[in-house]
Amino acid sequence: MSIAIRAAALAIALVGACAQPSVAGGYPDRPVRVIVPFAPGGPSDVIARLLAQRFSENLGQQFYVENHAGGGGNLGTALAARAPADGYTVLVASSAFMINPGLYAKLPYDPYNDFDPVTEIATTPNVLVVNPSVPARNVQELVALIRAGAGKLTYANPGTGTPSHRK
Repeated sequence: MSIAIRAAALAIALVGACAQPSVAGGYPDRPVRVIVPFAPGGPSDVIARLLAQRFSENLGQQFYVENHAGGGGNLGTALAARAPADGYTVLVASSAFMINPGLYAKLPYDPYNDFDPVTEIATTPNVLVVNPSVPARNVQELVALIRAGAGKLTYANPGTGTPSHRK
């Protein structure tokens, strides 16, 4: 099953699960802010916007996305940490949430005490690809090629602190 299908199925299940309690408990009775600590257009933003739209439609209250990019996700995450713990500010975290404590000596939030996890809404696989002109056909051959020509090859990754970043 593809990631998109699993994410859509989970979103539908979440909406269905949340619809009934909202009628009984009155939540949400005002708009809900969904903070994405990255720039618009990335995976976290796209998923957040899809979910926000469905939650708005099914729960009868506006769920709106705010992007607060910067600091490897730390700026938006800190903003969410300072929000009242009333359920009206939701953070869409990524792997950076757990990677950043190992990258930064001081964070503007406590990842263990400032947040309560709600659910995992998606997973993202990591893929290693090379240009067809590279004479490596598997990871072992690629590693050997890199070691043999140290400093001659270049690579790209999504950025410092991401799961595919190397030192």
